[in-house]
Amino acid sequence: MKLIERYILRRATGMFLATLLPLMAIVWTTQALASINLVTDSGQSILAFLKLATLILPSIIPLILPFALVIGVAQTLTAMNADSELTVLNAAGASRMTIIRPVLYLGIALSVLSFAVDNFIEPYSRMAVRKMIATAHADLLSSVVQENTFRKIAEGLYVQVAARRSGGVLHGIFVADSRNPAYELVYYAREGAVDENGSALVMKDGEVHRKLPDSNVSIIKFDSYAFDLTDLTKMAGEATIRAKDRDLFFLLDPDPKDPVYEKNPMSFSAELHRRFTEWTFPLLFALIALVVSSDARSHREARMHPMITALLTCLFVRWATFYAANGAEESAAFVPVMYLIPLATGYLAVRQLIGNKRLEIPLTWEQKLNEVLVRLRIAKVAPASDGNQSA
Repeated sequence: MKLIERYILRRATGMFLATLLPLMAIVWTTQALASINLVTDSGQSILAFLKLATLILPSIIPLILPFALVIGVAQTLTAMNADSELTVLNAAGASRMTIIRPVLYLGIALSVLSFAVDNFIEPYSRMAVRKMIATAHADLLSSVVQENTFRKIAEGLYVQVAARRSGGVLHGIFVADSRNPAYELVYYAREGAVDENGSALVMKDGEVHRKLPDSNVSIIKFDSYAFDLTDLTKMAGEATIRAKDRDLFFLLDPDPKDPVYEKNPMSFSAELHRRFTEWTFPLLFALIALVVSSDARSHREARMHPMITALLTCLFVRWATFYAANGAEESAAFVPVMYLIPLATGYLAVRQLIGNKRLEIPLTWEQKLNEVLVRLRIAKVAPASDGNQSA
């Protein structure tokens, strides 16, 4: 690699990292805060929250990488053009490949990284997150019981406690159970605790009110009563593993007896094709950034900022592939579209670069745009050409 290529690669990489880290921090924070209720409701330690937040991180990397790259490349080349570095390269006889080659190296490396994260690391982290959430939901004391708050455990079943003490002791227990349409049960207890197996809520020194449909109420006092939680904890402790949570090998050969696969086999097919297409986005977006910003232009030339043009183009491509991927879950006709969009975009970008063409607005469009800008007083009227103007 030539010295100037290493220079471009170093600048583009630095700008890419400067864009990636803040974007990742923002998205990661929003995703982590969305799961903070699991920790606050359960009273778990900060380590549990950090573990959950860390497991969320691989799911956002493939989404952010391509956009951070297109911003980094477009901004780097725009800055080089503003400093007349691209003009100097052209005057020195350097080919356009001198600029293209280091960006392609960076795009290929990030595409390989995206493929590895999307197919091997992210499925593992998603599986771990779902199991962690399912385990927490299976623990009534951790996920449901909260001081001075009515919590809905299941349809028709609510629990509230006045206070939690050390050793898992609960004070002021209230349980409302209306799951059986034949009667309603309301439990009051001075204290209690969930047993070691999490299968029962053992209440002490309380009473149970049984209300019949005819409004008759019977009251029974008890010294000790075990409220069965077996069905609830068993149902809550089962993690639902979806297509996005599966690794590449499972998607290539799914288990026909998998309950989720039996309900919606098209979602597994769509997920497989999504992983075979979206990992190319870093390279594809790098090509788009090169088309928009790799040619030397005069400072006097009026045009939209290359980074905005590149971002809008990439957002459209990303939206189109996202739409096609969602459609593939319902119809196999969208599967070819998932491959056609990146292939067509890549072909047009490569053709533009090989032909050494400049990305310009057609003259008629440019004239109409200038007329609109003049009317809006955003641009000035172009000076008259040489020669006398007729009255």
